[in-house]
Amino acid sequence: MEQRTVPVAEGGLLAALTVILALAAVYLPVIGIAAALLWPIPIIVLVVRHGVRQGMMAAVVAGIIMALFIDPVTALQMVISFMPTGIVLGWGFRRSWSAVKVFLAAFAASTAAKLAAVLLLLFVMGVNVFDIQIDVMKQSMDASVELYRSMGIDEAQLSEMSGQMERMAELVSLLIPLIVILMGMLDAVISYMVGSRILKRLGETVPVMPPFASWHLPRWILMLFGFALVGMYWGTTREMDLLYRASLNLNLICIFAGFIQGLSLLWYASDHWGLGKAIRIIIAVVLLFNGLLMYITALTGLFDMVFDYRARMARKKRG
Repeated sequence: MEQRTVPVAEGGLLAALTVILALAAVYLPVIGIAAALLWPIPIIVLVVRHGVRQGMMAAVVAGIIMALFIDPVTALQMVISFMPTGIVLGWGFRRSWSAVKVFLAAFAASTAAKLAAVLLLLFVMGVNVFDIQIDVMKQSMDASVELYRSMGIDEAQLSEMSGQMERMAELVSLLIPLIVILMGMLDAVISYMVGSRILKRLGETVPVMPPFASWHLPRWILMLFGFALVGMYWGTTREMDLLYRASLNLNLICIFAGFIQGLSLLWYASDHWGLGKAIRIIIAVVLLFNGLLMYITALTGLFDMVFDYRARMARKKRG
């Protein structure tokens, strides 16, 4: 009886915690974002310690309570958006998968969940969240232009500024698939990092990620990058809008992957040259805020997938 009471009691506490996080996500403007991203954490802990069934039951109970306190659609959206991430991470940790396998599975589940939540709002409520965000962005841009006009800014400059803002809004509308993928990745990264730390403190065994300096992404990403460039060219010259949209998103995904690989190469080079942690962090921040340097780093990372500059540096060091 005591053994059965423990998971029920712990499940109740963790379910209550998910409700508190959900309420914070809805009603607190800034803290709510962090609360939403932390929503899968109690589910992860419950699955690792007591199994998938207990985790899913706690998520369902939390969803029902959220529906009573908030509204059914928001509750269903929260459960669909974040529960799969917690279930998959908890299952992977419980089954002692490798760190890479756990993260990739969580990333796939999280991305699919975010897409499902968007489709839920679209088909059930008739609401396109991205159109709403784009409209809010345009309203904010119009308000900014009016503010600058009231300050006496030249109309030619205002017209140019307005044109740049409109192009930015159009670009955001083209990058909806990329935004969904990045949302899934952000959720998976935060859930993995926070969840693994909490599990370690609870005495659970958690797989360790390979050192960042040793990360190698697959070579076929460079091939996808080449296909994306060709697709963007064909989509533009032959007026194939769907091909252009898909290729643009694929191109930016490959560039993002190349940037991660480039930073990993930078970390390896920093170890190779004996640079301190503070210096490499400063360099990484500079790269993040300089578009040209960031793109060069991404290209370097893409070519590193094929040419493996780290192996060359290691051979040179041995020689």
